[in-house]
Amino acid sequence: MLQDKHVTLTVSGSVASYKAATLARALQRAGAQVRVVLTTAASRFITTETFATLTKHPVLTDQGWWQADGQIDHIELADWTELALAAPASANLMAQFANGLADDVASATWLATAAPKVVVPAMNSHMWQAAATQRNRQRLIDDGVTVLTPATGALAEGYQGQGRFLEPAEIVAQLEQFTAPTVDLTGKRILVTAGGTRERLDPVRFLTNDSSGKMGYAVAAAAQRAGATVTLITAPTALAVPRGVTVVPIESTQELADAVTSRFPQADALIMAAAVADFQPLTAATQKIKKTADNDELTLTLKKTPDILKTVAPMKQAGQVVVGFAAETQELLKNGRQKLRHKHLDMLAANDVSRADIGFNGDNNQVTFLFADGTSQQTPVAPKRVIGERLIEQVAKLFAKK
Repeated sequence: MLQDKHVTLTVSGSVASYKAATLARALQRAGAQVRVVLTTAASRFITTETFATLTKHPVLTDQGWWQADGQIDHIELADWTELALAAPASANLMAQFANGLADDVASATWLATAAPKVVVPAMNSHMWQAAATQRNRQRLIDDGVTVLTPATGALAEGYQGQGRFLEPAEIVAQLEQFTAPTVDLTGKRILVTAGGTRERLDPVRFLTNDSSGKMGYAVAAAAQRAGATVTLITAPTALAVPRGVTVVPIESTQELADAVTSRFPQADALIMAAAVADFQPLTAATQKIKKTADNDELTLTLKKTPDILKTVAPMKQAGQVVVGFAAETQELLKNGRQKLRHKHLDMLAANDVSRADIGFNGDNNQVTFLFADGTSQQTPVAPKRVIGERLIEQVAKLFAKK
């Protein structure tokens, strides 16, 4: 999937910088066209001549950033880029990217490109574990950047720890999964829901769940990259809105139901990735519920929330695709197939949220796609961005069968 892909490789200063030359060659063997941005710090470890020889392209550096003919090098490169890869990425480079700095050629090119972005960290374990680095990592992820987890092993300092640069072959293997889907949904209108709904107890408290919204946002972004017109109906999250996606904010399940049912007739597909509350308080207090000396216990009466997929089922028209999600803690396939049948879905993505490595709030996921014809397909554990791509590829196949 890297065949003919335009990859811009940004190399920062690290004892692992020399491995970037091997990575550039591995990318080329996978079919990619590679151009390199070399930071000033990286040039102390490896030369521009090395990359120019390997890639057959000039290397962009802080020296000679602007060409004499007036062409703006970093903008030209940013527009050429189809996949932006920072490898190795030092703690300093991650901080620049996370905070939107553009004070050198590497950060300016990174900021200017609209292409998917991947960061491959390499640093001392203490620097990797530092609170500031982890904040920057999370900010990058929230901005839609894929941050690969560094390896654990012998460090340059002579002791074991996490922070080692991944081997080039492993990086290329993961990049094969991160590239844009091989489907074209141009002209399709996709409705995606995301996040965990909130059911108010009073003006300051609510019932909700652990959903971060990351899976739904990944699906919306993947659909947009495939050319679809995407509307994302989202409960409150801490995530950045995917580029080119129309957002409809909601809070409660009723608000979600209203937003979905009013827009579904105009959509070609509905992908219900939101974690919808099953119950809500019978009545919500208009004022904050106070804790007093008399109320050692509080009894809540709950009622069922609207069943959105059940409501949508009779509205479905010929050619429309409806996809649901099932977050389960037990009997994943049995419960998933039951929901698939009862909700009259074309496909259901079932995932086991009891597992710490793929549960709520995590960056990775593993799902089993269940289809109305009785077949199924399980994905490997992968970043949610990749799972989103795989789901959109399945939606494209469902369109083709309609």
